[in-house]
Amino acid sequence: MFIFCFVPHILFEDPCTGCRCCPSGTDCITTNGVIECIDPCATYTVMNDAWRSTENTDRTDIYCDQYIDWRGWYRFYLGQNSAQIPDKCVPEQRCGTHGGLWINGTHPVQFNEIVTRTVCYTWSRTCCLYSSNTIQIKLCYGYYVYRLQDPNTCWLAYCTGTAVNNLQHAIHSFL
Repeated sequence: MFIFCFVPHILFEDPCTGCRCCPSGTDCITTNGVIECIDPCATYTVMNDAWRSTENTDRTDIYCDQYIDWRGWYRFYLGQNSAQIPDKCVPEQRCGTHGGLWINGTHPVQFNEIVTRTVCYTWSRTCCLYSSNTIQIKLCYGYYVYRLQDPNTCWLAYCTGTAVNNLQHAIHSFL
């Protein structure tokens, strides 16, 4: 007499596979099928477009960020100075576009912190009449980096202003 004993194998998914292994403050990217955890503070694309300035009211050329293939993280400059996306209402017809994009909320204040914020634009003289999309923001040492998304319509572009208030507060709290 043969007795077969069936012991079910319980398969547990490895809790540390793929992107779940990335430590706080890093981001998971896949390049050619290889998953990597990267620090956005060390791996970003520089955006240095004078037309993105909140002070720009020139309407000769109108820009649209909807068709840019946004991949990875971005750091903004205005000339030689680090810049940031404004966290206050930007008037219409600024930043080289009809609706300048700004974040509805504050920038992160903890070093290495990544936050998600809603992006708004002013239309019909109403701040955040419409929200466009969400983006991620990380506070690095002395600057911010952004993981941007396509705006939901054209003739919208991300605005930049000089980085002063929140960033200096965050640096002082870090020291």
